[in-house]
Amino acid sequence: MIGETAKLFDLRGRTALVTGACGHLGSAIAEGLAEAGATVVVSSRSQEKADTFAASLPETTGQHHFGVAIDHMREDSIRSGFAMAVGRAKEISILVNNAHEAVGADWSSVTGDEFSQQLKNATGYFLLARSFREHVVANSGHGTIIMLGSMYGEVGSYPETYEGICNASPAAYHALKGGILHLTRHLAVYWAADGIRVNSLSPGPFPSPKAPAALIERLTQKSPMKRMGQPSELKGAAVFLASDASSYVTGHNLVIDGGWTAW
Repeated sequence: MIGETAKLFDLRGRTALVTGACGHLGSAIAEGLAEAGATVVVSSRSQEKADTFAASLPETTGQHHFGVAIDHMREDSIRSGFAMAVGRAKEISILVNNAHEAVGADWSSVTGDEFSQQLKNATGYFLLARSFREHVVANSGHGTIIMLGSMYGEVGSYPETYEGICNASPAAYHALKGGILHLTRHLAVYWAADGIRVNSLSPGPFPSPKAPAALIERLTQKSPMKRMGQPSELKGAAVFLASDASSYVTGHNLVIDGGWTAW
């Protein structure tokens, strides 16, 4: 028999749409929600990639995961992809806005168009969140939205960390993530009366396997815990924000950074 506290984290009977679910961090978040019992709708630009990853997710409670194609940088794709997800799932009560289209140029070389393109990620987050809100309200339900922020939405980066290794942390990325954190707060207060909680999850240093070893070494030196985060370490935070365990939490930014922003 499941205990009362464990029930708070139980996602059985709920469906979560996770954008960018096939990526470095999105895959761990999707796995965590599935392990907690949720049916996961895997979103990717590629339908084939989404279907393949959905088939790999654990079905711990007999749920059946599936994929949809959504390019969150295109409004028409958001509309059609979300409609497809709702058509198959019938009801979605969790949205994780995780997809990200990167622009690598730093402050010294980024063009105006590239800067604007980076900020367009926030537009996609908002449009998908609004579609989700309309869906939840139409079904007289309750929902929770998790926006993916970053420690770099709260603090600047150390210039010496990147010097001589790669481009500086992009100024447009910092502007984007700072904007996502405030968008979270704004939507939280407007949509609370609709039964929708909106929170952000901000990872700290979680470098991908492609990150230069020298960069990881410098990032490690700046970390109070002296190590990098592992994608699996986001699972608990994602399940917390998606579940009834956080029923009185909205407009909050949960930072998982090994103490980076505590300096």
